[in-house]
Amino acid sequence: MEQIHRRFTTEQVRALLRGYLEKNLERREVEEILGIGKARFFSLLREYRDDPEGFSMEYRRSSSARIPELWEKGIADALLEEKELIDNPALPITSYNYSALKDRLAGQGIEVSLPTLIARAKNLGCYKPRKAKKSHEREVVTAAVGSLIQHDASHHLWSPYAPERWALLTSIDDFSRLLLYADFWGAESSWAHIRAAEDLTRKFGIPFRYYVDSLSVFRYVKTRDSVWRRHVALTDDVDPQRKKVMRVLGVEVVYALSPQAKGKVERPYRWLQDRIVRTCAREKLSTMEEVRAVLKEEVDRYNNRQVHSTTGEIPALRFKKAISEGNSLFGPFIVPKPYSLPKDVFCLRETRMVNSYRKIEIHKHEILVPGVPLREEVDVHLIPNAKRGAMEIRIWWKDRMVKSIVYPLGEFPRGQVPERL
Repeated sequence: MEQIHRRFTTEQVRALLRGYLEKNLERREVEEILGIGKARFFSLLREYRDDPEGFSMEYRRSSSARIPELWEKGIADALLEEKELIDNPALPITSYNYSALKDRLAGQGIEVSLPTLIARAKNLGCYKPRKAKKSHEREVVTAAVGSLIQHDASHHLWSPYAPERWALLTSIDDFSRLLLYADFWGAESSWAHIRAAEDLTRKFGIPFRYYVDSLSVFRYVKTRDSVWRRHVALTDDVDPQRKKVMRVLGVEVVYALSPQAKGKVERPYRWLQDRIVRTCAREKLSTMEEVRAVLKEEVDRYNNRQVHSTTGEIPALRFKKAISEGNSLFGPFIVPKPYSLPKDVFCLRETRMVNSYRKIEIHKHEILVPGVPLREEVDVHLIPNAKRGAMEIRIWWKDRMVKSIVYPLGEFPRGQVPERL
């Protein structure tokens, strides 16, 4: 429809509005004559009331369509910087985030609309059309916090200035969508996952169930026999280190058959990746401690300041509300018998047989085991301490500790050494 100022003079519109105020005309009559809606009517009425004499229908462009040259350069620099990150195959981001870029430019004093930013991106070749995704229903499948904890790891180069890749381990509560654990490790190892479980359990309590993938860190899976190797143990006949810890705690472990089945934790990963990598690139961060500070800030934003798209609530508030209402399946952390210290729960476990010299051998170390009959099996608990560079070994037999000894950490295989920096 043709604009009002092209169809009516200022005096005509003034007369109609004055007629409405004097109650000679109904609102609907004025709207019908002018060909406008309710919102536009009241906008004009407000302008007329504020300044009846100065009211005018003459068209005025509210802003210049031309973006300042300095702004254009700032937009181009930001888009090309973004393209450089996305084109780097080592970094875990593959798509543009124009909304985040728009906010970043606004912080530099460059105010630009999203359509304009996307148009500039297309002109500069900084644009990738989004792939069509299959629609699916997102829902909360649990009824209480602590009912299901999704745990996973993401191994990437988190900053283009970092010397190597690190593993980000996270645990998320299904009901509240609260990130209960998130931290970087030098590599994904059994010990890293055990320490993550310890941190979560001692802070929030023992959850009812963990949901993990079928990686060897979590589950032994039998593959087909070959001429090189004949498998005797079947799937789940052999317990990985982390599963042994879960058994001691009495926590059920459920396995996902595909990454798609673990979407609730995969989406926060993508969210964290998108922001952490970009921040690290802009600020030229290179050490794990520097990047860990960025991770802490983004986790705080996710947990405490952002409304979750599925629950419609801020995760921290939803979690707190569930706890206050007694809607929780977290059990209190109590060191299970016969143990008295948490380190006998959260440890690496091996089994050895006492030889004829009343000793056991573990990684080329011979350890005398007093008070244990020959040919008896003992449980060996290994507790690495990276800060002190030590490996504590605690030997148990028939529900009692019979020996404790400490060795230098460097004397043990890399698989036993914690990878956290």
